[in-house]
Amino acid sequence: MGEQYSNSRREEGVVVEEVLFHSAKLSQPEKVLPLLPIERKKTRQMLYDDNPTLVGIPKEIDENRQGEALFWEDARSGSTAGGKRFYIESYGCQMNFSDSEIVASVLAEEGFSPTRFMEESDLILINTCSIREKAEETVRKRLRMFDLEKRRRPGVLVGVLGCMAERLKKKFLEEEKLVDIVVGPDAYRDLPKLIAGAEDGEKGINVFLSREETYADISPLRLDSNGVSAFISIMRGCDNMCSFCVVPYTRGRERSRDAFSIVAEAAQLFEQGYREVTLLGQNVDSYKWQNPENGHVVSFAELLEMTALVHPGLRVRFSTSHPKDMTDEVLHIMARHENICNYIHLPVQSGNSRILDLMNRTYDREWYLGRIEAIERILPDCAISSDIITGFCTETEEEHRDTLSMMERANYSMSYMFAYSERPGTPAAKKYEDDVPEEVKKRRLNEVIRLQNQISLRHNLADVGKTFRVLIEGDSKRSDQEFKGRNSQNKMIVFPKQPGLKPGDYVNVLVKSATGATLLGEMC
Repeated sequence: MGEQYSNSRREEGVVVEEVLFHSAKLSQPEKVLPLLPIERKKTRQMLYDDNPTLVGIPKEIDENRQGEALFWEDARSGSTAGGKRFYIESYGCQMNFSDSEIVASVLAEEGFSPTRFMEESDLILINTCSIREKAEETVRKRLRMFDLEKRRRPGVLVGVLGCMAERLKKKFLEEEKLVDIVVGPDAYRDLPKLIAGAEDGEKGINVFLSREETYADISPLRLDSNGVSAFISIMRGCDNMCSFCVVPYTRGRERSRDAFSIVAEAAQLFEQGYREVTLLGQNVDSYKWQNPENGHVVSFAELLEMTALVHPGLRVRFSTSHPKDMTDEVLHIMARHENICNYIHLPVQSGNSRILDLMNRTYDREWYLGRIEAIERILPDCAISSDIITGFCTETEEEHRDTLSMMERANYSMSYMFAYSERPGTPAAKKYEDDVPEEVKKRRLNEVIRLQNQISLRHNLADVGKTFRVLIEGDSKRSDQEFKGRNSQNKMIVFPKQPGLKPGDYVNVLVKSATGATLLGEMC
């Protein structure tokens, strides 16, 4: 099994550790033979069982369901039988998944159509994450599997996209020779030219980081959509320079997208039947776009309200917020519009002021607590989630306990939790010694996970007896006789189906019971 990282996430019934993916140990055979049918089936299962890009999609092709997701994609791309196909996997943050939809749109314009089966593709792409060392290791293992496919089918191209592209371009192209194309987050428009060059035997590379590219004019091709919820990228890059983070070096400096193009995309999605959009950015609260015609500066609070006014039936979420930039104005806008969800992802990273200073988070414990108090005052029903890093450089046991006490005080509905992983080139790697032993990091991480599970259960049990407006997303994973959907607080609710309802409909659900990850109820 490949490496795993601890990242508490919600599934129906449990809070589990997030597993990025599994990768088999591959041998290097002297001669690669064609796969037999049964081998091909096993390979497909190994490739797709834990592919985050394909969450919620059946692992076997059901002939009775053709014409839904897979063929809907083909229709959207305008491809014809016999045309070129691309296969894309995405890892890391939601920005990567959003970027994959932009890449799909660029490729569709060139006549490519998407496929869920790597062995049917002419172009294999992997959209990568550099946030942790283990994520990079698993991507390397995946690339070696792709290399086997290239050996089976000469002419297949393999490309690396995203954050690892800029950092490891030389290794991928020249030293390890695993890929044909390396494309950074700001160079996806250049893909057609790079693919053409690679088909002629050239190595295609563009990792230029732009100060202007926002892809505002590209309509994403939503590869794995439930047709109900969609992400809208409102900005790119990051200027925060947290000492542990590679994002400013792999995604470039911060720039905001044209506000009117964002609102237009939200309106188009609503017309297409979507009922929820998430405004996406590394730090949405620092969104700032100046109208070139009149000089008016649109803040995130104003953009949030503009999006909410598209239609009262369109839910609006956003992610991620930075505690130093989240204003009371944003909170008051949320309180003013019922269709802006009462949920804020507000990463704390650590509950100790000294560690926060070493992380260059630009706020301290007291400031963060002040933001929690403001949320509770203005939005008393708002759920808050967080990111937490254990074992950062020089962290003591007492400082670790500050993080545990912060979790209790903030009452997080859920958290993404990690042990610190030093990233080459970051300020922390240059300035600080990674001196907390690995076993201590893991023990502290387990304590954080254990506490979060307790808080999440307590948080959910407090909702028993309450009624929530729920947006139906689809069938429950456990039964096709049940729907699943989320409430405004971003909590998953499972409830029995009733005739005449479908994904995209709103229903009122009374919560009857709860687990640490899921609310269970019935329509009322």
